Amino acid sequence: MPLFDSTRKRCIAQQAAMKARLIGITLVLATLLACNAFRRGANTDNTNLNGPTIVEVDNQGFLDMTIYATPSSSTQRVRLGIANGHAKTNLTIPPFMISGLATLRFIADPIGGRRATVSQEIVVTPGDTVVMTIPPA
Repeated sequence: MPLFDSTRKRCIAQQAAMKARLIGITLVLATLLACNAFRRGANTDNTNLNGPTIVEVDNQGFLDMTIYATPSSSTQRVRLGIANGHAKTNLTIPPFMISGLATLRFIADPIGGRRATVSQEIVVTPGDTVVMTIPPA
């Protein structure tokens, strides 16, 4: 009988050591994964913060439009470009207008038309794509 007891005790000791190793490995892996997540930062949706900030204009009207952007803290407007009628156009917002979060309004001024249209305030961050649809008149 003593031989059976010592074998059983050795088996229990080996199981305890194996559980301790498994817990240790699990903790090390969890720590490495957590550190890797913090190293990447908060940008987990794969947007490119260093990429250009784009206004995608879908001009469904006939008239060509000159597109401007205006910061909410200023009355100065910055010309982004021209959106041709019945076409989609991508225009780049200059980086100096966006530092962190920027609140902008967009103005669509018809070429040969009478009245410009102003958008609501939109919060824009670097690397965003803002979609602007101009309906037919």
